[in-house]
Amino acid sequence: MRCPFCGNTEDRVVDSRESREADVIRRRRECTKCERRFTSYEKIEQVPFQVVKRDERREPYDRSKLMRGLQVACRKRPVPQETLERLADAIEAAMQDSSEREASSKVIGTMVMQRLRELDAVAYVRFASVYRRFEDVDAFVKELHQLR
Repeated sequence: MRCPFCGNTEDRVVDSRESREADVIRRRRECTKCERRFTSYEKIEQVPFQVVKRDERREPYDRSKLMRGLQVACRKRPVPQETLERLADAIEAAMQDSSEREASSKVIGTMVMQRLRELDAVAYVRFASVYRRFEDVDAFVKELHQLR
């Protein structure tokens, strides 16, 4: 493991913890050179799958796209990064549990919206407004009324 601060390859593990689902190990590390601490995550490599887009294009699943969407929806909201990581983990686990090696972007978006609705109403509305591509104010207001 390379220290993100000084680039040194020598470190020591200060703390290790498994996630609740026991599929990720979080390790707290300390660089032996600069003595700064950083966190690393170990995860079992899963069989990759494809995302089928609205226009029927297929592309490899990219966790960073999912995280970017969650972060944009939760910007300036009281939602910790760790919660977003767990949300992404849960969505990935649901997709990995499926026997299919392809997941439609619609199914993934629906899973995200369900979890955001439980997590934070404002984040849910932000995500839904982009995901559902509201064409007019009436569609947006209708979604807000359903949220209540």
